[in-house]
Amino acid sequence: MAGHSKWNNIKRRKGAQDAKKGKLFMKHAREIFMAAREGGGDPEMNANLRIAVDKAKSNNMPNDNIDRAIKKATGNLDGVNYEEFTYEGYGPGGVAVMVKVLTDNKNRTAAEVRHAFNKNDGNLGENGCVAFMFNRKGYMVIDRTKVEVDEDELLLEVIEAGGEELESHEEHFEIYTAQEDFREVKSALEASSYTFQSAEITMIPATYTHLNEDGASKMLNLVDMLEDNDDVQEVYHNLDVDEEVLEKLS
Repeated sequence: MAGHSKWNNIKRRKGAQDAKKGKLFMKHAREIFMAAREGGGDPEMNANLRIAVDKAKSNNMPNDNIDRAIKKATGNLDGVNYEEFTYEGYGPGGVAVMVKVLTDNKNRTAAEVRHAFNKNDGNLGENGCVAFMFNRKGYMVIDRTKVEVDEDELLLEVIEAGGEELESHEEHFEIYTAQEDFREVKSALEASSYTFQSAEITMIPATYTHLNEDGASKMLNLVDMLEDNDDVQEVYHNLDVDEEVLEKLS
């Protein structure tokens, strides 16, 4: 699973920018809204809603905002008809890109996503053109700079809980699980007093595409442009870039 740390650093870079722009809570609210509308407003009975709520809480979304999104969904709010789509394509240098959107206007969103690709030396493809390059996994991050964690003990607990892999980095641990085991592993680790910097089900690249500084700059501009779109919920990609280049571009 080499390359994951760089993927995480890129993801955290954009996450910090989103938080500053005030967009993150809105994206979480939409995701909670959709999950509650499709599966009901009780997180204990709706696995997708539980995951969406946990993800929102990991980014410090207030409980009032979460409750409001659930109530809107279960109250059949007039005039709101979000649809979920995933667009697939290639960024500069052939980087695989998947874009998850929630929109009330498919034509508008499709045009804006296509424009972002075209402007940054990329192109949209057919459904399925890059999906096979990603695996849907549970993913958790423990910040080791704020609390002392015994790596060997954590590894044993991850294995016992049913996790697939633990990666150790200087500032954090990364834990990977099968999608269906995510909730159980997370709950087991929380019961052992571990807290998470982030915890979610996401798309992990099976392989990575390495780019030089120029290509990486264009690719990160594409990610920025896509995630600045209010309809875009998630952008997944398999960019690999040297750490010093990433630092320079950040």
